[in-house]
Amino acid sequence: MKSFVIIMLSLLSACGLIPKPELHMTQAEINPVSATMKALQAMKGPKYPIPVAVYSFRDQTGQYKPQANVSSFSTAVTQGATSMLIQTLLESHWFTPVEREGLQNLLTERKITKKQPNKNKELDVPLLTNARLLLEGGIINYEANVSTGGIGLQYYGIGASEEYREDQVTIYLRAVDVYTGKVMISVSTTKRVFSQQMRAGLMRYTSLNRLAEAEMGYSTNEPVQFCVLQAIELAVAEMVDKGIELGYWSPEQSI
Repeated sequence: MKSFVIIMLSLLSACGLIPKPELHMTQAEINPVSATMKALQAMKGPKYPIPVAVYSFRDQTGQYKPQANVSSFSTAVTQGATSMLIQTLLESHWFTPVEREGLQNLLTERKITKKQPNKNKELDVPLLTNARLLLEGGIINYEANVSTGGIGLQYYGIGASEEYREDQVTIYLRAVDVYTGKVMISVSTTKRVFSQQMRAGLMRYTSLNRLAEAEMGYSTNEPVQFCVLQAIELAVAEMVDKGIELGYWSPEQSI
């Protein structure tokens, strides 16, 4: 009995080491800049950023979030990939995105702006900036349980185990010349989504009719939207490198 009490106290004291959410409300944070984006921003950009248009960069997988023994209608990947791509293009300093996803809203607002109250003439609104490249593509695949595994040990009612799972998300991105319709560059990137679960437990009969149980553990899951963002950032960086290699664009030369 003494040894059992010692084991229980050890398990309960170990619970303080397990990461858990804070009890108070947390503050919003700015998303950290990835190593891929830092490397892209460190490159010398072109003299004039290339105007590009993105009408849609959507989820083409049709996948729903995998859940055991539960019907889920939540999509496996983010539906905001277009916004992610536009922000990545803007922060890369290589491209100037022009608004096309909300084009109808923009045109409606321009019509309102042109009309002057209590005046017969209309305000001259400048033409919209045209794009030189059209970026197409999307999230084309999401594979769940690409690899799974784990390890565990149990002896005399005391055990511990660790399990992991890897999913995979794949995107395609291509650059189309607006003047000719020619596909100039096409790139594909893949990112693994890692999940891990660790647990330890104890089950012991302290007497004929008394059963004591204790269990602790935690799990960590990579946010899928950050994995999609990293795949998009890598695709944009690869597109820049390929464009330089093929001679479509070049960094500004130092004088």
